[in-house]
Amino acid sequence: MTFIARQERFTCEHCGAEVEPLKNGSYRNHCPHCLYSKHVDREGPGDRTSDCGRMMEPVGLTHRSGKGWMVVHRCLQCKKELPNTAAPDDNLALLSEKTLNDET
Repeated sequence: MTFIARQERFTCEHCGAEVEPLKNGSYRNHCPHCLYSKHVDREGPGDRTSDCGRMMEPVGLTHRSGKGWMVVHRCLQCKKELPNTAAPDDNLALLSEKTLNDET
């Protein structure tokens, strides 16, 4: 898999927020407000070759050595799950609330 760098402004298709690229040298693939992503990559980050193109719901939060906090997304259409590195401005409290609500 080859990483293809993409730094693009986008409008979130889930909540409508205007999302700016990160300025810290990292890459953003999900909305920092609602944490939804779009299933656009097939083989690797940034390849934009997925035929699915559906929204990916944030379903969990995990921590990986060397990567830090990662948002786990599940495609609403094909159910593929992918972890994505959390950005400094991500509203991770949404996942904390969701996780707590799902456990009760």
